[in-house]
Amino acid sequence: MSYTLNKQVDGEFDAVVATTVDALEAEGFGVLCDIDVQGTFAAKLDEDFRRYRILGACNPRLAREALGAEPELGALLPCNVVVDETDERTVTVRAVDPERLLAVAENPALDDVAADVRERFERVLTTVAETG
Repeated sequence: MSYTLNKQVDGEFDAVVATTVDALEAEGFGVLCDIDVQGTFAAKLDEDFRRYRILGACNPRLAREALGAEPELGALLPCNVVVDETDERTVTVRAVDPERLLAVAENPALDDVAADVRERFERVLTTVAETG
């Protein structure tokens, strides 16, 4: 069973990253961190790697609700969205499946938050796929 929601997009990597950030913002998420895996591996390991970005996304209202129900949940936040250059013209956008992620807490009070975040991430991926 997959723990991510995925969309493959034909497009230029940086444009897909920008579209992903815009789509996240439209759904109420801010990007708290942006990890350039390719750049980090080059700088720290002197190794080549494909273009790969990890965007740490957070919707403050939903995070507040979830942390109110489960204070330890902060260890799993923010929700990660990955933009990965599969090849020259194909980029894969992956979002953590919040229902799978929050299930580890075994707290039914998180079910509605998880479903809400999943619906928002699915809309983000649809927007990214339509925009390319």
